[in-house]
Amino acid sequence: MLLEDINLRDPFILPVPEEQAYYLYGTAGATAWSGTPEGFPVYRSSDLTHWEGPFQAFQPPAGFWADRHFWAPEVHRWNGRYYMLASFKSEQRCRGTQILAADQPQGPFEPLGDRPVTPADWECLDGTLYADEDGVPWLVFCREWLEVLDGEVYAMPLLPDLTAGAAEPVLLFRASEAAWARPVKGDDHFVTDGPFLHRLPDGSLVMLWSSIGEQGYAMGLARSAGGRMTGPWSQEAEPVFAKDGGHGMLLRTLEGRLLLTIHTPNKNPLERPILLKVEEAPDGISLPQMPLP
Repeated sequence: MLLEDINLRDPFILPVPEEQAYYLYGTAGATAWSGTPEGFPVYRSSDLTHWEGPFQAFQPPAGFWADRHFWAPEVHRWNGRYYMLASFKSEQRCRGTQILAADQPQGPFEPLGDRPVTPADWECLDGTLYADEDGVPWLVFCREWLEVLDGEVYAMPLLPDLTAGAAEPVLLFRASEAAWARPVKGDDHFVTDGPFLHRLPDGSLVMLWSSIGEQGYAMGLARSAGGRMTGPWSQEAEPVFAKDGGHGMLLRTLEGRLLLTIHTPNKNPLERPILLKVEEAPDGISLPQMPLP
């Protein structure tokens, strides 16, 4: 199948060089907002054009704490294993990022512990993993606008085995700090969504993240002063992708090209993953607004 055949939100593509393959994870469109999710699907490709699947990367075990809103899985290789970070929700617990592990990129992934690694009394989502210049793993995640009104992005160092935080979360920025962001409700409700970190060739640390812009769902770029995880962070004035698409991540192909994947449009059940070419520069990244052929 082609990407246009796959109803998936929040796409994340993991290149696996030893297999000469790519794995595509994401939020299943059919149960993104309602119903009981079966878990997380994964698709496999050797050329980023033709995909096979879906295969079941994660299926919740008996007694799993969450029963709804299985969102935004992403998979990273860390210390020889594969780790999935994903958002989950239940009536009894706040939404949070749970970390799961597997020996293979296709899974099956199993939960590390019985609870999220994000603060238990915060409504959180879209955790991503990034190792800083000292090799310390950080969880970067969003605190929901539904709780704090002006959505926030935090960073929290993790223990080396990724089982828990190693220190308290640090606030990086709020959504309203971006000039391009528009309120989703009233005049003081702003969304933060889908952070993803990337280091540019000159050492600059930047973050893709999504919110609501002038033309709907959009994705912007934040930059850390001095390339440090804790910032301070500043916002680019204009979004990187402005119209009805976002929750993006960057991947380096097996041939060395840098690509961006996002989902667009942002309307269920029409959302599909697309791939875009990316150009790096000392002051950020740029991309055409048309998908790869």
